[in-house]
Amino acid sequence: MPEGDTIHTLAAAIRAQLAGQTLLKVRMRPEPRGHFKRGGSVATPGVASAEGELEGRVVRDVYALGKHLFIALDDSLLLRSHLGMYGTWHRYGPAEPWQKPAWRASLALWTDRDVFVCFNAKELEVLKAGSIDHDNLVKRLGPDLLAPDFDLSAVIRRARELCAADAPLVDVLLDQRIACGIGNIYKSEVLFIEGQHPLGRLRSISDEALGRLYAAGRSLLQRNLGGGRRVTRWVNDGRGSLWVYGRRTAPCLRCPGEIHYARLGADMRSTYWCPDCQRGTANPETHGAADKDQRSGSPGSRSPEGRGAPGDGPRPRNGGKGLPPYAE
Repeated sequence: MPEGDTIHTLAAAIRAQLAGQTLLKVRMRPEPRGHFKRGGSVATPGVASAEGELEGRVVRDVYALGKHLFIALDDSLLLRSHLGMYGTWHRYGPAEPWQKPAWRASLALWTDRDVFVCFNAKELEVLKAGSIDHDNLVKRLGPDLLAPDFDLSAVIRRARELCAADAPLVDVLLDQRIACGIGNIYKSEVLFIEGQHPLGRLRSISDEALGRLYAAGRSLLQRNLGGGRRVTRWVNDGRGSLWVYGRRTAPCLRCPGEIHYARLGADMRSTYWCPDCQRGTANPETHGAADKDQRSGSPGSRSPEGRGAPGDGPRPRNGGKGLPPYAE
């Protein structure tokens, strides 16, 4: 599942190759295998019409907003993609065979020298910059943790205003309305680094401590720009580059305890933590229930048998050429 650093790195790589190029051919996968949505004032009753409207246009910019990647074209048109858990971008030469079947391509863009293909996108949308749909999307998303003008005070304010007081921190950190860019790996890592239990409640954490969570997330995202293996632990001892994620039952790297795992939060997302290092300030009875479930091996706490949770381990190599790793 790509996180904010992945999409920003990807946007920079695509921008370097695609900005200033003319789209000679565009293919979008129609529903049901892909999701296509008309946005704003773009008068496109179907996929074929959208393709024709995009062909011949010049790419002006490629940029990221949280986990959303935007390709800006002339006449204020925007192509927005969201990779979800399984989406990827590839770059190929005009005659180069694709590494994935064509039916998996949500979007393909041909220029006179390259073909850019987005496979298995969760969302694909054509928007008009400044349209109601575009403005609603931007307003719905919180500040981008990688934005140069990131405002931490605005994030704390949005968390208090938009989330219920008893919302668990696992849900608060993943709520892109609060701040966009943190995904499932950074969620677990940030909570460990700041010593907060995953089920700690928003009402029980001070503004200062809440701010430290997002400041830590911003720092980790910044340090991981550029692709390659994701790192949250810069200790050269051969014991791993992540503090807790993907390390269920392994020894904690800070104390004699072991790492616990469960699917927590509203969406039951894979979560890793050390109950000794992450006591936080919330209700210890709530903490104890989660820790007991993990130790007892309850069905809700198990990762898929024989496999880590999605995102465990290093990010795979990019398909095609010239793009950084694009997914975990």
